Amino acid sequence: MRQRVAIARALAVEPALLLMDEPFSALDAQTRALLQLELLSLWERTRRSILYVTHQIQEAVLLADRVVVMRRRPGRILAVRPVPLPRPRDERTMLDPAFVALVDECWQLIKQDAREAMTDAP
Repeated sequence: MRQRVAIARALAVEPALLLMDEPFSALDAQTRALLQLELLSLWERTRRSILYVTHQIQEAVLLADRVVVMRRRPGRILAVRPVPLPRPRDERTMLDPAFVALVDECWQLIKQDAREAMTDAP
């Protein structure tokens, strides 16, 4: 409920750009999925620009029009991928072969970085 209130508060001032830095990261999977759908619905109604930061590839592909894949160190842009999936989107979008292919493409771009992060951990 706090996340919904925080989003509503941010939208109340009608920003030109809404910045969201991992807003659903602390939520359980079911609540996260419901809030993703709510954010998609909100975007459909307002068409506000949103800069959304997430470590979840599926979340990025579901919510975005464009995914920017970054390297971990240094934090540089590795690739920019458009998301050509039709809108409106919902949970069935994740079954679309184009969705699955784009998620896999993004994963392949960062897989080596993820492996290296595991070996660098204390």
